[in-house]
Amino acid sequence: MIYSTATVPVNPEGEARLTREQAWKGLELKARDARLFLPPGLCTRCDVVEESATHFVREATIAGSDLREIITLEPQNKVTFFQATGPREGAIVNELFEDEAGQLQLRFYCYLGLRGKTPNGPEEQAEQTQFDSDNGYKSALLSTLKRTRELLAEDRL
Repeated sequence: MIYSTATVPVNPEGEARLTREQAWKGLELKARDARLFLPPGLCTRCDVVEESATHFVREATIAGSDLREIITLEPQNKVTFFQATGPREGAIVNELFEDEAGQLQLRFYCYLGLRGKTPNGPEEQAEQTQFDSDNGYKSALLSTLKRTRELLAEDRL
C-alpha cells in the first residue's frame, strides 16, 4: 500500500491572500475539471458523468490512463477522490484546515494500492517514492494554490 501526506500553508508570505472560500472554490473546480490545474497535455479528458446530492463521478484520462473516480465534497473542508477504475485503487483526500496558530493549511493524503501489482512490490515502492518527493503531491498542492490565485485574478473562480 502507498500512504503519502503533504501539507502546505494556503497563504505563505509574499503570496496574494486566499480566503477559505476561495481556496475551496479552487479545490472544487479542480475536482470537476482537472485540465484547468494540471500541466498542459497531462489531463486530456475530464468529464463529470453523474451527479447526486452526496457525490459526483468523473471520468478522466490523466497521464495516458483512463480512470473513473467517485468524488465527495465536504464543503469548505474536504474533497475525497475514490479511485473506482484506473491504475490505482483507494482514496486521495485534499483538506483545508487551520493549524494551531489559526493559519489556513492545505493537506493532501492518500491510501492507495496499484491494481494488478504486488502489494509493496517495486511498482508501489516507486510510486511511494514519487509521491513523497519534492515533485510529488507537495508540488501539486502548491501548483493548485498558484492556479487558484491565477483564476481568481482572471475573475474565473
